[in-house]
Amino acid sequence: MQKKIACINDISGVGKCSLTVALPLISVLKCQCCPLPTSVLSSQTGYPKYTFVDLTSSIQDYIDTWKELGQEFDTIYSGFLGSIEQIKLVENLIKNNNKALVVVDPVLGDLGSIFPIFDDAYVLEMKKLASMADLITPNITEANLLLGLDPDQFNYSDIALKNICRGLAKQGPNLVLITGFLNDDHIYNISYDAKSDTMTKIGKPYNKMSFSGTGDIFTSIVTALITRGFDIGFSCQIATDFIYDAVNYTASLGSVDRNDGIMFENFLASLCQI
Repeated sequence: MQKKIACINDISGVGKCSLTVALPLISVLKCQCCPLPTSVLSSQTGYPKYTFVDLTSSIQDYIDTWKELGQEFDTIYSGFLGSIEQIKLVENLIKNNNKALVVVDPVLGDLGSIFPIFDDAYVLEMKKLASMADLITPNITEANLLLGLDPDQFNYSDIALKNICRGLAKQGPNLVLITGFLNDDHIYNISYDAKSDTMTKIGKPYNKMSFSGTGDIFTSIVTALITRGFDIGFSCQIATDFIYDAVNYTASLGSVDRNDGIMFENFLASLCQI
């Protein structure tokens, strides 16, 4: 039976991020991606202009219709959520699908700062959602925020990073992936399994190029793979390698708008083999 993933995120017409990347990546990894859009944008918010339609008022009817149709999901995967109300709707979806694996990408901030649209109340509600997850995928800024630490603290030793992972796991999730951790000209994805208390760092040379949507690509690949039963270490390695190759290829083309995202389509065939 094909695995089914409910994917809750926004969708942009231009800019490769959120549902725009989750749909092809989850599909090529042989899972059914069932999108639940939280908002629709003409272009992702990094561009100088975009339109935005908030779908919060339609989400409950959307979920209720799934329930009436008897739809059940192997995994529930949430990304960007624009309000506390949207977080609560996802929490209720999880409660009504208590057998599902839950993956939460706790989008809160980056580069040492909380995103300006969020406040302390939002962080507390996101912390509650993260506690319901089996796997969370914060960057280091978001990990700090979830633990009540200074968000712009980046100078962590491996011992300190493992303690951060342990602290996050104590809040609920058995699996933690800290994404995009920069150290010594390398960028690392750090996986932690609370059951075995093991942490693994998977690093690549950092080419100092940043593109929109790489976090969504990473979490979508990992989500599909763990849904199929692969372990967190293998899933993290596959996602890391995929993004590294796609980023380098995109950067090699010269003047590419970072808001457009990476040319991941050229590398989808590598995922078909898994």
